[in-house]
Parts: sequence; structure tokens; C-alpha cells
Amino acid sequence: MNLDPTGLLKIHPHGGFAVFGGFGIGSAVLLLLALRVLLPQSERHKIRAPAWFLALHVLLTGLRALIPLASSSQRPLGVAAIFFLLACLARAGFLLVVDWFLGERKARPLSKIFRDIIQAFIYVGVALLTLRAMGVAPGSLLTTSALLTAVIGLSLQETLGNLFAGLAIQAQRPFSVGDWVQFDSDKSCIGQVTEINWRATKVLTEEMVEVIVPNGTLAKAHIRNFTQPTLVSRRSAIVSGPYEAQPAKVEDALLDAVRGANGVLTAPPPCVLLKNFGDSGIDYHLQYFIDEFAQRHEIDARVRSRIWYAFQRAGISIPFPIRDIRTTDATKVAAALQKQELDEREAALHHVDFLDALPDATLRGLAEGSEVRLYSAGEDVIRQGDSGDELFIVLRGEAAVLVARNGGEPDEVARLATGKFFGEMSLLTGENRTATVRAGRRLELLVVGHDAFRRILADAPELAERISGILARRQAQLDEHEAVDSRTVKEPVAHRDRVLLTRIKALFSL
Repeated sequence: MNLDPTGLLKIHPHGGFAVFGGFGIGSAVLLLLALRVLLPQSERHKIRAPAWFLALHVLLTGLRALIPLASSSQRPLGVAAIFFLLACLARAGFLLVVDWFLGERKARPLSKIFRDIIQAFIYVGVALLTLRAMGVAPGSLLTTSALLTAVIGLSLQETLGNLFAGLAIQAQRPFSVGDWVQFDSDKSCIGQVTEINWRATKVLTEEMVEVIVPNGTLAKAHIRNFTQPTLVSRRSAIVSGPYEAQPAKVEDALLDAVRGANGVLTAPPPCVLLKNFGDSGIDYHLQYFIDEFAQRHEIDARVRSRIWYAFQRAGISIPFPIRDIRTTDATKVAAALQKQELDEREAALHHVDFLDALPDATLRGLAEGSEVRLYSAGEDVIRQGDSGDELFIVLRGEAAVLVARNGGEPDEVARLATGKFFGEMSLLTGENRTATVRAGRRLELLVVGHDAFRRILADAPELAERISGILARRQAQLDEHEAVDSRTVKEPVAHRDRVLLTRIKALFSL
């Protein structure tokens, strides 16, 4: 009995083939037990393959023992037994080194393509060892099959090209699994990388269609990676503004629209560039940054929606070629709609307690001097700490009242539905906003400004006394419902009335 150079195979001159001794089986069992203990629960299913290899080896070895030594069936059974035991040791060793030591212990898992290539080389090595145990020199096979090797090499030229291109991609890492990339000039060729294997890369497009791109094609393409080296990417919206609107006003409206939009980053800050003087208007280039490329279309849609609302509030029209055709009937319809809108505004003003006491003619005039503003979901109407001089009445929609205490994050304290109002103290006394009011969904507000209210008080100064009295009584009622310190001395209603009246007269120069 001679020892093979590997030190594990025993050469039996009787049959000319090799079988493992007890050391090989014992080593395989120890490796499987170690994997059972070391691998996490979710990875233990990988032990099945080497366990099946060991079971097949034991089965073939038992069958071979039942067959007479001189039988011709002993040699193939012995060769198969060698192959399965070597495959068991190779696969178990691979799992121990690559999956446990590198993947779990060192937290440096190999990519799928490197795993596949290493395993392929391991199984080729197992086959060569099996041939050597049979007494066949692997070198003689290579020298006698040069022509066959050349034919196979030519036929696998493209496959080998994809293989080496995949290795280059793994070495250079122009993208990784999970990255959003564009691999062609066509916009439809944008997707998220889901797998990189030895032949191709799988990309899941926005239409949820899986595209399998050969690695050789990717190696020659211009790859645009939207998630490396950072997740931040710039988006833009080109908006046309009218020539009669000052560029500074349009730029302020655009920046106000994008500020606070969900998904838009504050750093780097958004900016506006005047791009072109077009036929119908001035083109502005709004640039902003995001870090969620997968949500880019939703973020872009929110930004464009907020631009429309911001332009409406600022009185800026988006120019486009139109034909203005007016008829007598259309004029009557417009007049009827205008009257209906004024009636709706006047009805909304009646919901405000200190305005409900105004004469009908005065209230009608205030309705004519007010304006309607629209806000999309998530936009801030007013912000805590800002100055302001406008009163807001909810016509349609819902708004959330947020208050930040002691420099912390703002908490929602109330919800304002149709008919509710806010901002009266800033309108009447000029004090800063005490809360942030944010649109919960599409919000339509009636806005009463300082100038419109000043004209009302200028015609009837005595209204200031009635308004201050109503506000003083309302503040006293609110204090009674709040959980305040029992030691706090509450101001008498009469004193509050005098203070508010003084501030109202000073603000409106009465």
C-alpha cells in the first residue's frame, strides 16, 4: 500500500484506484459538526450539500465492500466514492472559510461571482485529484487534447469575455448590488442592480421588469451611477414665468415652493437660475437635491405641484399661447361666478367672532378686499416666530397647528377644519406667530390682510373697541381651560381689553 502525495489517499495495487481511509471520513464529520455550530440558523441549510456528498460516499463504500475484489464493478464504485468524499471536504471547507470566517467573523463577505468561481476551481481540483487517484496524469489529458481545448476556447469566447468582465466589475466596483444605474442612453435603461454573477448583471427597471445585461456589454458601456459615491443627486425643474413678473419675485416663489418639500434636502441648498428668454416667457431652472433616487418621480411631482400653488399665491401666471375669445354670455357667467365667490367669502367672515358684529356693508367690503390662497399638502402657511399681519380662514381642507417648546421638535396641538381661523393676533396687534400651521391636505384659505382691515377701521374707528373686548373675553376663556400654574395671577378682562385696544390703535394709527 503506497501513499499518494496528498497524504490522504491510499493506493491499492489490487484495483489500481484510491479510497480514503478513516481519516478522511472523520475530517468530513468534524467539519460538518463545526459548521452546524458556527453558522447562523438562516445559513445552516448550506450544510445539506456536503452532508449528501458524505452520505453517498458511505453508501458507495458499503456497496463496494459487498462486491468481490476481482469484480469489474469495484473500480467505478471506488472512484465515485473518492469523488464524493473529496467534494464533501471541499464544500465544507469552503463554507467554513468563506461563509463563516470571512462572512460572519470578519464581516467581509465575497460577492456571488467570486464565490461561484472559487467553487468551480474547487470542484475542478476535486476532479483532478480523483483522476490522479485513478492513476491518470491530468497533464497527459491536457497535452493530448490541445485541438479540443482550442475548439472549446473559441466556442466559449463570449462566455469567457463575460466572465472576465464580471471579474473586472467586482475588482473596480463601478456599482454594487442595490445601486441605481443607467447603462444606456435610453432613459428606460435605468434600474436597480439586484445581482452580479459570473455571466451577467441583473437590473430591475422602474417598470419592475428584470433586465439581464451581459457583463461584456456593461464593461464597454458608459455607466451612470446615481447612488455612488454618495446618495445625493441633483434634480431640476424648468418653469416658465411671465415677462411682466420681476425675476426676483419668481425666484423667491420657486424657492418658497421647494422649501420644506418632503424628500428635498436643505443641504446642498436649492437654487434658481434664469435659463432663457423664450417666446412666451422667461425660463427658470430650479435645482434641488435628493438622497432617495428611487423616489425621484414622486418628489419631482410634489415639487411641481407646490410650484403651481406658490405661483397662484404670488399672483404669477405660467405663460402659454392662448386665444382670448369673449362673448356677452361669458361675461354674464363670469359676473355670476364673481358674485358667488364674494358671497362665499362673506359667509366665511361670519365664522370669525370679532368680525360677525360688523355691519353687512362693511363685511361685504372686507370680503372684496380679501383674497383666496391655495396650499398643497405639507406646505407651511405660517411658521412659529415669523412676523405677519394676515388673518386666515379655512374655506376647504384641513390644517395642523404645530408648536415647538423649548427649542424642541414641533408637536401637533390642534386641527383646523372648514370655518376655523388663525392669525388674528398678528393681524390686530402685530405680534409674531405663536405656532406653525401646516396644510394637512389640499388647503383653500381666505386671507384678510392688514391694508384691507385698516380701511375698515379707518371708516369706523369705534369697531376697535368692540373687537378688543371680544378678544379679551376669548383669551380669558382660553386661560380657564388651560392647565396653568395655580400661583399664576390672571389678568382681569378689563385690563386685557385696554391693553389690546391700545395695541390695535397703535398698529392701525387710529
